[in-house]
Amino acid sequence: MLSVKKLRRLNIVTHRDVGYFFSSLIIVYCLSGLALNHINDWNPDFIITKNTFSVHAPRIKKNVTPEAIQELGRIVGEDHYKVYDFPTDYQVKIYYDNASFLIDLSEGVGVYEKISRRPVFYHTNVLHRNSPTGWKWASDIFAVMLILINITGLFILKGKHGLGGRGKWLIAAGALPPLLALIISDMI
Repeated sequence: MLSVKKLRRLNIVTHRDVGYFFSSLIIVYCLSGLALNHINDWNPDFIITKNTFSVHAPRIKKNVTPEAIQELGRIVGEDHYKVYDFPTDYQVKIYYDNASFLIDLSEGVGVYEKISRRPVFYHTNVLHRNSPTGWKWASDIFAVMLILINITGLFILKGKHGLGGRGKWLIAAGALPPLLALIISDMI
């Protein structure tokens, strides 16, 4: 049978070691959570850049050849296009890997749009959304371990600073923001 002292020591060791083990993943989920909280303010996964160019392109659709398309790609530093089409009789759109070039033939102006993965955030969001095969189970284990870290943390301090003292009041205060948010969202 475990004594109270040994049980307390086991609790502290479990809290410390599980906390250390999952600390990197906690940071990953926190970064991703911050990014996804502000999804209406920015694209957390991709950086989209747009640049406008003056181009010397054929003025009419029938004069646009694969060679002309290849030449237009060189303006924006693209060597190989995937496909091109004509959204209108006066526009040609060229598609590349992770980019496109929309050219107004009548104006001689093109808009080059390139998409690239946002460093750090793209990969953290992939994990947060459980996109990798099998990651759902790792995420479930992580969630259970966060509960364990939380519960073991409740019993580390004793006395007036622990759960029997101000700890119970801080737990109650910490429950208020999510409860108020739920109540307010139901009223709206």
